[in-house]
Amino acid sequence: MFLGTHTPRLDQKGRLFLPAKYRDELSGGLVITKGQEHCLYVFPTAEFQRVTDALSSAPVTAKAVRDYSRILFASASDESCDKQGRITIPPKLRAYAGLDRDCVVIGANTRLEVWADEAWSDYEAEQEQAFARLSEEVLPGVL
Repeated sequence: MFLGTHTPRLDQKGRLFLPAKYRDELSGGLVITKGQEHCLYVFPTAEFQRVTDALSSAPVTAKAVRDYSRILFASASDESCDKQGRITIPPKLRAYAGLDRDCVVIGANTRLEVWADEAWSDYEAEQEQAFARLSEEVLPGVL
């Protein structure tokens, strides 16, 4: 499970230091792809395979499945951590997420998300009210 908020920086070569606490879980490989709201999703390879299996069982006749699958897989990149715990984020994915230097890496349960610092700050500020309102809708009877 991925938790927390971290603020690493991209280097000049587009490499990002992963938080040390996640490196073991991602040591077997990872997949970076486009996420919603212009962030990037970073999945351990096994979790990305689970997502792939779920999409494989969805009906290809459904336009939404085709559209989502095309974007998800076309933008996906297999990566691995180097000895220093860095991953390289491909240029097209950096451009999509607006990543320059200052980044925010958040734990999002089964994946990490990588955000441009300003984009995350804006998103978080916008969602604070919704977070308070949505708990009963998202987790009825749990919290």
